This record gives sequence, structure tokens and C-alpha cells, in this order.
Amino acid sequence: MNTNSYSEITPEIEKLSNLCKETATINPALYSEYDVKRGLRDLSGKGVLVGLTEISDVCSTKLENGEMVPADGNLYYRGYNVKDIVRGIEETSHFGFEESTYLLLFGKLPTKEELQEFVELLSYYRTLPTSFVRDIIMKAPSRDMMNTLARSVLTLYSYDDRADDISLPNVLRQCLQLISLFPLLSVYGYQAYKHYHDGASLYIHPPKPEYSTAENILHILRPDSKFSELEAKLLDTALILHMEHGGGNNSTFTTHLVSSSGTDTYSAIAASLGSLKGPKHGGANIKVVQMFEDLKATVKDWTDETEVGNYLRDLLNKKAFDRAGLIYGMGHAVYSLSDPRAVIFHSFVERLSREKGREKEFALYTLVERLAPQIIAQERKIYKGVSPNVDFYSGFAYSMLNLPLELYTPIFAIARISGWSAHRLEELSYNGKIMRPAYKYVNTHNDYIPMTDR
Repeated sequence: MNTNSYSEITPEIEKLSNLCKETATINPALYSEYDVKRGLRDLSGKGVLVGLTEISDVCSTKLENGEMVPADGNLYYRGYNVKDIVRGIEETSHFGFEESTYLLLFGKLPTKEELQEFVELLSYYRTLPTSFVRDIIMKAPSRDMMNTLARSVLTLYSYDDRADDISLPNVLRQCLQLISLFPLLSVYGYQAYKHYHDGASLYIHPPKPEYSTAENILHILRPDSKFSELEAKLLDTALILHMEHGGGNNSTFTTHLVSSSGTDTYSAIAASLGSLKGPKHGGANIKVVQMFEDLKATVKDWTDETEVGNYLRDLLNKKAFDRAGLIYGMGHAVYSLSDPRAVIFHSFVERLSREKGREKEFALYTLVERLAPQIIAQERKIYKGVSPNVDFYSGFAYSMLNLPLELYTPIFAIARISGWSAHRLEELSYNGKIMRPAYKYVNTHNDYIPMTDR
């Protein structure tokens, strides 16, 4: 066997891979025959109940004449509408990620004094172990920041004298530390990679205790540490909108599933990071940005509805961009008429586009937002409405903030660690049984064949 390269796919591996493909194909008709909800959802997108939660609620329907019909989407954190949370934060002109994290973890909106104490606690925990950056983050930096983040999280286990203690006070302490450290682990990992692989200058800015999470991200990322108030407020809003989305999304369900086994916090969060890394989950906004870059290069007149519409049809017919047949950023597993996160984000993105002089690009996004649902309805059989999801605008927003593509999904993780933490604490507080989803065996039973007779 040729072993010259660690990453090489040898002919032997190709052969075995083909064998996997031959033996691992399930007849799609069997899912209907046995009423199996592939992905835990039916064709209409309705989820199969697998648990209970008090942390957040995703609403996309309303009762009308005794029937549930599609409605504008709403997202609730501990019973509070996210629209009201963001509006309240904007009216008082303060940063809201920390306040919303307090709400998710403890089930109540904090008083001014409680919030100040909580912010100071997060600031206290925003310190990495001695030499962690040098010994861990700087060593063998990965080109994928989600892998770097997961490795850092798992390594923190070795620095924790109570790593396996899953009592609620200890898990809360661990979660608060991870919430505080995720921005450092993500950005420092990116800086190390750019330095060692791309030859960029290496700078490690320490966080500022007086800064919010959003402010610190921009501070430690940018060489000059400078940012505008609107930039920080938009990033803060993005963190709020991404921090939680019900117990049924892939990464949060992973948190529940893995936590139910009784494993440690670092292993549970690393598993959730692995889920979020997937392009069908946390990496979707990258695809939106790349799709729009192709659109801008292909379409000559960004204001021509016919030309833009033809490009969107080509996307659906696998003739444009990555030929996957998708308009990225459109549609959601639950929401139909509207994704409340996209609705909230729209106004912030519009304001920043004016500050950055990128109004023409914003107008193009708005045009696609209007045309895409119409074209999808014409080209595809759909079971519910289609509207922009939060990924549709978040990638554009991050590009205006000059965030590198490598950090798009880690920013999602920096936000979602708050929700994961709340769900881990909720799962452990049940002290219930380990989750064991059922799979239907559809192969045959065979008699063992001796080696000489094969």
C-alpha cells in the first residue's frame, strides 16, 4: 500500500469506498412504507416531538377557523418575542447579547444591577489559561476555524480540575467560561492560521473588560482595533438573532443528545460545534455570499428584473453557480411566510449599507428577496411558503464588517454557545434517561459463511 501522503486517497480506499456505496443504499420507498420521518420531519416540515423545552419557541403558523395556517414567523426566548427584545435594546442604546444570554440561562430579564454583575462575571472569565495561545492555538493551526475551535474546547478539558463534574453549579461555571472565551478562541485561531499559512502579520489583542462581546470581537480582530458604533450594534444584533432557535435544530439537538449520556461539558459542546460546522447548518451564509458574488459577476444590470430572474431560474435548474439547484438563503425548515430574524436584520443591514456606500448591493439583495419566492413557486412544487432566512442577509452584513469568510460560522458559534449552554443545563436538570432514537433494520438476516466458502 502506498503511504507517501497522509491525506492521499489510495486505490485501495477507492475500492472500499465503492463497496460502501453499494452496501449502504437504502431504498427511499422504505421510508414511506415504515412511516419513518427522515430528518425527524415530514414533507410539510412538521417536526416529530422528541423532547420538551422552556428555553425558546419557533412559531410559523396560527389557528384560523379551526385549522393551522401559515403565518409570519415569530421567535421567543423564554416567552419574550425576539422582536421586542431587539427593539427594547435599541431604544435604550445598549448592547444586548449579554442581557439575552442571561435571559436564556436564568429564565428572566435581568435588572440593571443583575446585568452589570453578569457582565462583570463574563469579563472575569474572558481570560485563557497561561500560554494557551502559544501552546495550543499557535500549534498546527487548521484552515477551518470550526475545527480549531472544537480542538481548543476539547483541550480546555485538560485545564479544568473539575472537568467531569456535571453538577449544575459546575456546568454553569464551565458554560460561562466557554461563552466568554469563544470570541478569543475563534479570532486567535484565525490570526494564527493567516500568519503561518498566508504569511500575514500576527497580532493578538487582549480583550477589553469594558467592551461588550460584539465590541471585543471587532477589537481583537482588526489590526487597528477601530470600529463604528453601528458596526458593533449590527454585530451585537446578529449575535442575539443567532444565539438560540428552539431545541430541534441540529446542533442544539446534538447538545441534548450528547448531554443525556452524562458526558462532560467540553465533549458535549465540541459535538455541537461539529454539527454547526456543516454547510447545511451553520455554513449556509457562506454559500449565500458566494452565490451573490457569482450573480454579480454574471448579471450585467443588477436592476434588471428579467436578467436577475433568469439567473435565479438557472440556479434552480442547476445551470448556474454550484449547480446544486438551490437559491441559498431562501426557505427554512419551519418558517414559511417570513423568518423573524431576517425581518429584524433587514433594517440594520440597510443602515450599514448606507454607511459603507454599498447601497447598490443591498438593492440587489432586496430584489432577489422579492423575486426568488415567486420563481421558486413557478419552478417547484412546494408544500409551504418560501421566504428569506437569516442567512440571506447575515453573510452580506459580515462582509460589510470586513469579517473573513473563515469566521462566518465561528461567529454563529459565538452566539449559539449561549443557547447550547441553556439547553445543556436544562437537559442535565431533568436527570433523565439517555436518548436512544430508534432505527428500523431493513436488511436481511444471513447465515455466516466460512472464509473457505466465500
